[in-house]
Amino acid sequence: KKKLKISGRELASVPAQVFGLDQLQVLEMSPERESCLRYRMELLPREISCLRNLTHLYVDSNNLKKIPAEIGTLSHLERLTLSNNSLSSLPPEMGALQRLHSLHLANNSLTELPAPLCQLRSLTFLDVSDNKIGTIPSSIRHLEKLETLLLLFNSLESLPEDVCLLRNLRTLWLGNNHLWSLPASFGELVNLDWGYNYCSCNFEGNPLENPPPEVCSRGPEEIRDYFLSFHRI
Repeated sequence: KKKLKISGRELASVPAQVFGLDQLQVLEMSPERESCLRYRMELLPREISCLRNLTHLYVDSNNLKKIPAEIGTLSHLERLTLSNNSLSSLPPEMGALQRLHSLHLANNSLTELPAPLCQLRSLTFLDVSDNKIGTIPSSIRHLEKLETLLLLFNSLESLPEDVCLLRNLRTLWLGNNHLWSLPASFGELVNLDWGYNYCSCNFEGNPLENPPPEVCSRGPEEIRDYFLSFHRI
């Protein structure tokens, strides 16, 4: 089989037999999202490197405290979900996952945007919401293909100008941070959708100016309209 789902309220480790499935492409060890369950696995074993053909690895809602360096050997990995765990750091070897385009890290214990992420040139979806991240490194500019960046419920007081170099961004959620202003070149993110039917930008819960003059002076008229309608709500 190329797809395997392991479930159970008492799941605390990966059965050893799994690592013999060298043709496995999809491995899911997460409870159903609607169930509000949390499994008990604390460590992703180093033997995960045996599954060289993995393209999708789902390990949400466990109790993971550490990701082994061997994760970097999964050269075919395209989607990795690690939300709702207890991770405080990521191994630098994750930078080797050059096919990875979707990474979920919401609701962990990260305090800064990990450096390995900035090496993932194929990444198009990055969710690091609810981690209390306080800074974004300037090396984020290297995520050239990034289309979706979710940074909700963190401790950001400012955004680096380098974020404005992510010209492929289509969705940027910044709600519930501590942002007082936005970079002067923010309006150059021309692929953001400022329409009313689908709002790709989220700023609720920030003490932003009304509207931020450094944005409205350079961005399209839709930016001013967005902020004016936002502050009337």
